[in-house]
Amino acid sequence: MPAEQRHILFSGTVQGVGFRYTARQVASRHPVTGHVRNLPDGRVECVVEGKPDDIDDFVADLSGAMQGYIRDRDEESRPATGSYERFEVRH
Repeated sequence: MPAEQRHILFSGTVQGVGFRYTARQVASRHPVTGHVRNLPDGRVECVVEGKPDDIDDFVADLSGAMQGYIRDRDEESRPATGSYERFEVRH
C-alpha cells in the first residue's frame, strides 16, 4: 500500500496542554513521519506521512490520549512527499 500524507487540524483546548509533545511520543510508537505545530488561531496542525493504516492507528492513539481536549478534527489526504525523516515538534 503506497504512503500518503494526512493534513490534520485539531481544535478545542489543544494548546498549552502538552498536545504537541504527546503527538511526538505517540508517533514514536508508529511507523510515521511528519510534524506537529501550534497555529496562531488556537488550533494544532499535524502533518503525518506513512501507510494509511499506520496513520489511522497514530490518529486513533493520539485522539484517545487527548480525548478530553479535542473538540473537532479536520483531515485532508494528499500524496506523500517523502520529505520527513522523523516526526517532530515545530515551533
